[in-house]
Amino acid sequence: MTTVVPTSEEDPALAVVRFTSELAWADAGPEAAEEQVNRLFLEAQESMVMGRWLDLASLMLTSADLMFSKVSDKDLECIFTVICNLVTKPESLDEVHEMAKLISGKITQQPTDKPALRLKILFNLYNLLENPYSRFFVYMKALNLAVNGKVAEHIIPSLKKIDSFLKEWNVEIKDKRELFLGVANVLKESKSSSKDSFKFLTKYLATFSDEDAHTMGEAKEEAVRTIIEFVKASDMFQCDLLDMPAIGQLEKDAKHASIYQLLKIFLTQRLDSYLEFEAANSTLLKSYGLVHEDSVAKMRLMSLVDLCSNESGQVPYALIKDTLRINDDEVEKWVVKAITAKLIDCKMDQMNQAVIVSRYTERVFGQQQWQNLRAKLSTWRANISNVINTIQANKVTEESAQAVQGLTIR
Repeated sequence: MTTVVPTSEEDPALAVVRFTSELAWADAGPEAAEEQVNRLFLEAQESMVMGRWLDLASLMLTSADLMFSKVSDKDLECIFTVICNLVTKPESLDEVHEMAKLISGKITQQPTDKPALRLKILFNLYNLLENPYSRFFVYMKALNLAVNGKVAEHIIPSLKKIDSFLKEWNVEIKDKRELFLGVANVLKESKSSSKDSFKFLTKYLATFSDEDAHTMGEAKEEAVRTIIEFVKASDMFQCDLLDMPAIGQLEKDAKHASIYQLLKIFLTQRLDSYLEFEAANSTLLKSYGLVHEDSVAKMRLMSLVDLCSNESGQVPYALIKDTLRINDDEVEKWVVKAITAKLIDCKMDQMNQAVIVSRYTERVFGQQQWQNLRAKLSTWRANISNVINTIQANKVTEESAQAVQGLTIR
């Protein structure tokens, strides 16, 4: 196997042109091959002399693209390292960006052929770029390649830096949408925690706020997908989806209104509402891959949380049994499940057959919950202020009494 080894006698780019063109034309016969190799070599030389770096990159990629099936991975990486390095040559950022588009486009053209190597080459290209938007463009290509080539695990580590990447790239809203959706797709492909994919889907939906109906409509399918992911997830019991305009548009949508109603049931209603909905929409729910038994289990926990939110702080066993539609001997088992899921903190009073609740998790935390929290904080602040005033008043009284006693002794 021949290996590209740049030497001081020939520029690395010209060495790659010679090497790849010789392999590309090897089957055409010695005379034809020599003619084509010389032609491509001279064209490459001219492009270098004239500073036409985009043309040189295009010429090199024409032959290099054929090399994936003809040379070793090591040689491929060497060839594309030289090609990618061309982006450091132009002074014009526009030309650099066009080169980045051209190179990344070629690399991702056949995502299922050596996808891990292609992804590595893309990251090499990314690191050579200085223009933030060009970096963003190449990173998006890498995300798509990771999904299409089924090598998501290779890009997962970089997702931890998304926040710092966004600061560096400084991209517009439409680009953020593309990024968040791309990351969500990568996480879904890698079968990571459903919470991870859900997190970026909600980030995506949050970018739709004051847009017109047409633009908002672009988010419909992903809004449905987000709802389904929430309902399916056995470890998610709280979200703010109902406050999002991208979700709200589904309420009156002829095609997706039922899915919006399903979300509303899971976040604001109890098991009986779900069972009634399921009876009328079982085919729809199955079409989205929802398992009835799993949904019932989740709704039982969410219904129990709803019961625990009453002001008295006590929930009778009998009420839990009726609401969750379970047997008497299952009540404590479901309470333990809710505690394990960190949905509630409570004690079970077996003597009085009641659950004493000290804390519960809100299923939704929107404007109303913020207002309630603000009211509680104001009350606590006033109470603390009263305690401080009382302590200070008592201190003044005590000091006055001590002063009077001192005068009496004299």
